[in-house]
Amino acid sequence: MRILAPKQVIFYTLSLIITSSCIHAQDAKVRVSQDPKFEQLLNEKRKLNVSTSVNDRYKIQIFSGDSENAKKTLRSFKQEFSDIDGTIVFNTPNYKVWVGNFKTRIEAERNLIDIRKKYKNVLLIKPSK
Repeated sequence: MRILAPKQVIFYTLSLIITSSCIHAQDAKVRVSQDPKFEQLLNEKRKLNVSTSVNDRYKIQIFSGDSENAKKTLRSFKQEFSDIDGTIVFNTPNYKVWVGNFKTRIEAERNLIDIRKKYKNVLLIKPSK
């Protein structure tokens, strides 16, 4: 290892100090530009999360059977009752079509009367976990 002369030590030290004084860190300012529609989507998602609670809501089962007939039943239901949401649930070995998402039993029973006119084997259910 070589020992530097005092002039070289001073030169390297000064050059190190000068170059390090010119170095700056990044500023801490951050700007986020966000599309206004993003906030609308978040609000819609929040509404859906509140309304999709399964355990405390009543549903009406309009079909239980094979997959193809479940899809046909759901399609025809959505055409006739466009204001009520429906879904297909698989419970071995049957596919079940559940419609509605009613807060109270009375509300579910009112809709059950209308749905029973079109579908014969309907059940009022309260799904558990």
